[in-house]
Amino acid sequence: MQGSGAKPYVLKNTGGVYSCSCPAWRNQSIAIERRTCKHLRKLRGDAAEETRVGGALPQRAGGTSAPDENAGPPLLLAESWDNAADLSDWWMSEKLDGVRAFWDGKQFLSRQGNLYHAPAWFLEGLPEAPLDGELWIDRKKFQRTVSIVRRQDKSDLWTEVRFLVFDAPAASGGFEDRLAFLKDALAKGAPKFARSHAQERCRNLDALRAELTRIESLGGEGLMLRQPGSKYVAGRSATLLKVKTFHDAEALVVGHQAGAGRHQGRLGALLVRLPDGTDFAIGTGFSDRERANPPAIGTTVSFRYQELSDAGVPRFPSYIGIRSDAGAKQPQTVAADVSRRISPEPPPDAPAKPPISVGVAPGSKPRYFEFVEGSSSKFWEVSQAGNTMSTRWGRIGSAGQSKTKTFADPQAAANAMAILIEEKTDEGYVERRH
Repeated sequence: MQGSGAKPYVLKNTGGVYSCSCPAWRNQSIAIERRTCKHLRKLRGDAAEETRVGGALPQRAGGTSAPDENAGPPLLLAESWDNAADLSDWWMSEKLDGVRAFWDGKQFLSRQGNLYHAPAWFLEGLPEAPLDGELWIDRKKFQRTVSIVRRQDKSDLWTEVRFLVFDAPAASGGFEDRLAFLKDALAKGAPKFARSHAQERCRNLDALRAELTRIESLGGEGLMLRQPGSKYVAGRSATLLKVKTFHDAEALVVGHQAGAGRHQGRLGALLVRLPDGTDFAIGTGFSDRERANPPAIGTTVSFRYQELSDAGVPRFPSYIGIRSDAGAKQPQTVAADVSRRISPEPPPDAPAKPPISVGVAPGSKPRYFEFVEGSSSKFWEVSQAGNTMSTRWGRIGSAGQSKTKTFADPQAAANAMAILIEEKTDEGYVERRH
């Protein structure tokens, strides 16, 4: 069955025991006959899998099984505030930098429908009713949270985590009615590791901006605004808005990544470099005209981003424009850049590192990950050069082993690298500076 990667997953039935080659199935710490995953649910249906492994699986929108392998619980998703809509009297809460989790009454599920293996003691007191919330540790602890909740061993590390609940999807009435239901349900069960997420009315625009400034000064991500009386609906809705302040910065263009799909033949992403040597890609914020005539290699551009990852890479970068006072070069067409693949010589104002070739993903700079738990102390590193991808792994402090694989083209190598990184983070590896 085709998954998110280039190579399909293999599903088998051996003596009545179903298995899948995907990481979500392989990394579960329970008996193999009780494991499931979204691919098996797509193949066999939710009802058959519930009967086979025991425990309720989430109902999808409309009460039917998921129509595709990426379907997860029917969650309400936010839109971005347009800075114009009047949000007076809306419910305001801090936007948590944690892991979205859907409690179906028996288990925690991710947005994609994968199981979070919380210990039994963490679940005590939670109601049988569905809850929507966030698994959260603290501000600026996103990667720590991910490394814990994606583990398969129901570790005691879950004592660091709290389930902050902001809605009760199955409860009747508007948002205020569901908040009352939520308050009563949590008071009745008195769960030790769960609580209702704080909500307060937004008085006016000035109050919103003051609260946003306060939250961001404490290291928070932003705010969420909920329309009074609104229903819980699956999918993206203008009744739930996210409000965040992004940071502006500048970077040097060191390459162009060719586009695909509707951007075929023009820019897909700018490959850029920060003054400290960090390479990454900017793939959004461009007009069609800018994609057809992108900034030349050696140009300094401005971009907006949300925050820096632990590895120093800007998260969610978006293009603003060419820095007007940087003596920027004239834009050039992607077609001309693609035809030569690599700029024949570095621009005079570029740093010592060479420009990046077209099609090479931002992971060209080695990305280093660690997994430290109990007696385990392992590292894993991956890098890409053209159409080759190299990995290195072993115990922390050792030289480890290495392997290089060649692909048909740079984009195929970039795709394979992205898939491996996702698998490693699913296993609990955390990216570090190295």
